[in-house]
Amino acid sequence: MNRLPPPYQPLFFESRPQPVIVLEGVSGIGKSTLADLLARRLKASSFHTLPKPHTGWSPTINAHLRSLPQLAFYLSGVLHASDRVRHARTLGPVVADRYVSSVIACHAAVHHVPVDTVANLLEPFRPYLVTPTLTVYLRCSEESLRERMAAKQDVKSDDTDLFEVPGRLSRLLANFAHVAERDKTAVWLDTDCKTPEELADRVLADLEHTLA
Repeated sequence: MNRLPPPYQPLFFESRPQPVIVLEGVSGIGKSTLADLLARRLKASSFHTLPKPHTGWSPTINAHLRSLPQLAFYLSGVLHASDRVRHARTLGPVVADRYVSSVIACHAAVHHVPVDTVANLLEPFRPYLVTPTLTVYLRCSEESLRERMAAKQDVKSDDTDLFEVPGRLSRLLANFAHVAERDKTAVWLDTDCKTPEELADRVLADLEHTLA
């Protein structure tokens, strides 16, 4: 990346960067609720990947583009998210609901592509992407996930596909586990029988340990 022309270099800021927490996991597991709570407690900026202007385009992209153009779209979204995170962390902590791991795990699951194949396609862009301080991979039992999904108000196709597309949930779980094994910023957080406040306490304790 250092050999790219200046227009393709990421922006760098002189101020000391603040911590970045990323929440990862399957749809409906509680990332958004936890992200909102962490943002309030840390007085942090909060982002969802994909951010604007990509937000809302996914259904059209998924319906009309082949797998490689789809990946390019999601890559452009995560690169843009990285730019926003890079700027926001000069002002304070950042909490991101999904990031690079979701792009890899979800694309591989949907298109039946090995996780390492997708990761290798994204590898040339790694130097551009902000490295999180902590990436929290959320997991729970299938029973709990079904209960949460049934109570979810804004159900999208990604949510219903978890249970309606044969093998989708098992592939996603395996893919996230595979990505997490290679993620030096990863911690696992089991969400069964825990309140959002208890989960936030655990994340903040992990963050304090990481920064120590």
